[in-house]
Amino acid sequence: MKPAASIRVRAVVALSLVVTVLWLAAAGITSRMLTTEMGEVFDSALQETGQRILQLAVIDVLGREEEGITQQITALDAHEEYFTYLVRDNMGRVLLASHRADPAQFPNFTETGFHETDSYRYYQEAAVRGTIILTIAEPLAHRQSVSRELAMGLALPLLAVIPLSILGIGYGLGFGLRPLGQLRRQLAQRDANDLSPLPLDTLPAELQPIAGAVNQLFQRLQTAFDAERSFASNAAHELRTPLAGAVVQVQRLRLQTQEPETARRADAIEGTLKRLTRLSERLMQLARAEGAQLSAAMPHDLRVVLRLLVDDFSHGPDAGRIVYAAPGTPVLSEIDPDAAAIVLRNLIENALRHGADSPIRIALTAEGWLHVENDCAAVDKAMLAALSGRFTRGDGATYGSGLGLAIVRTVAERTNTTYTLASPIPGQMRGFRASIQLGTGKPSTGRRTATTPI
Repeated sequence: MKPAASIRVRAVVALSLVVTVLWLAAAGITSRMLTTEMGEVFDSALQETGQRILQLAVIDVLGREEEGITQQITALDAHEEYFTYLVRDNMGRVLLASHRADPAQFPNFTETGFHETDSYRYYQEAAVRGTIILTIAEPLAHRQSVSRELAMGLALPLLAVIPLSILGIGYGLGFGLRPLGQLRRQLAQRDANDLSPLPLDTLPAELQPIAGAVNQLFQRLQTAFDAERSFASNAAHELRTPLAGAVVQVQRLRLQTQEPETARRADAIEGTLKRLTRLSERLMQLARAEGAQLSAAMPHDLRVVLRLLVDDFSHGPDAGRIVYAAPGTPVLSEIDPDAAAIVLRNLIENALRHGADSPIRIALTAEGWLHVENDCAAVDKAMLAALSGRFTRGDGATYGSGLGLAIVRTVAERTNTTYTLASPIPGQMRGFRASIQLGTGKPSTGRRTATTPI
C-alpha cells in the first residue's frame, strides 16, 4: 500500500527548493553585478596607471640625447606584476618597456582606448602628437581569478545558509501545523458517542472553518441519532398497549373456544405477541442506553439492585436456577441504578435462556466486577466476537430479540466500563461467562452490611 503523502514534507521540500533557487539566483546576480563593477574598477586602474606612466615616459624619452634607444625597466624586488607596459614611437620602435614586457604580446593598435584579446586587456594612449604611444596590458587571468574568488565568497556561505534555512522551514512548519495535530488528537480521543461541538476559540483562523464544518456534521449526526432513538423508543412504547390488549384477547379466545386447533393457534399467536412485547421492551432499553443519562447523581450500592432482580426472578418460572454471591460490604457504583438494572436483567435473562435448564451463577466482587455464568457448549471465537452485535443470536437459539448483549455493550461503551465475554469459562471445558465492571472499585465508607444469597 502506497504511504499517504505528508503535507509537511511536501511543503518543506517545495519551500526548500524555492529558497535554494532564490539564494542561488541572488548569489549569481550579485556575482555578475560585482564582476561588472570590478571590471570597471580594473579598467579605471588600468587607465589611470597608463596615463601616469605615459607622463613619465614622455619626460624620459624627450630628455634623451639619442633617439631610438630601447630602455628596459628593472624591478627593485620580486613581486607579482599584474600590469606590463610598452612605450613605442610612431614608427613602432620600442622606447621603454617594463621588465617583464614581451613586445610580441603587444599588438600595434591603430586607435587609442581599451582593447582586448583572448589573454589580455589593453589600454593604449598617445602623446606628443602621436609620436609617443603607450600600451599597458593586464592579464585576463587576473580578473578571472578575482571573479572566481568573489563567486566562491558568495557561494561558500550558502553551503551553511541553505541547510539552516531548510531546518528552519521544517521547524517553522512543524510549529505552525501544531494546532492541526492538536485538532487531530481531540478527534481521535473521542468515543463513538461523543458528538459535542469542538471549541473554536482556541483554534487558528485557518482551522476554524474546518472545525466549524466538523461541528455541523456532528450536529447532523446527533439529530439523526436522536430521531432514530426517538422513533425506536416511541414505537416500542406505543406498541406496548395494543400488544398487551392483543394478548388478553387471544387468551380470552383460547378460554372460550372448544376446538383444539383454534386453541393451538391461539397459543401460537400469544407466543408471537409476547415475543413482540419483549422486543419492544428491548428496543426501549436500547434507546435508553444510547441516549439517556447513565451516570448517577451519587454512588449507590450495587448489591441492592442485584438483590431486587434476583428476588424478581425467584418468583417466576426460573425459580431455583439462580445462585448468586455478593460481598458483605457495599459495592459502590456511579452508574445510574436503572441502567445497572438493565445490564443485570439482560445478562441474567441471556444466561437463563442459554443455560440448558441448569443453574446459573452470579458473582459480584468487592472490586465491582459482575460475573454471570451459565453452562453450555463452548462458543467458537467468531461467534463470541459477534454476540454483542444487534439482533445476533447464539447457535441453536429459537427465541429472543438478539439485543440483550448489544444493550450491555452500549451501556459499557457509554460509561467507559470494561466488558468481556469468555467461552469456555476459564479453567473449564465448556460454559459461557459475561463480565462487566459496574462498581468503582473503591471501598465503601459506610457501615458493613451482610446479604443472604437467594
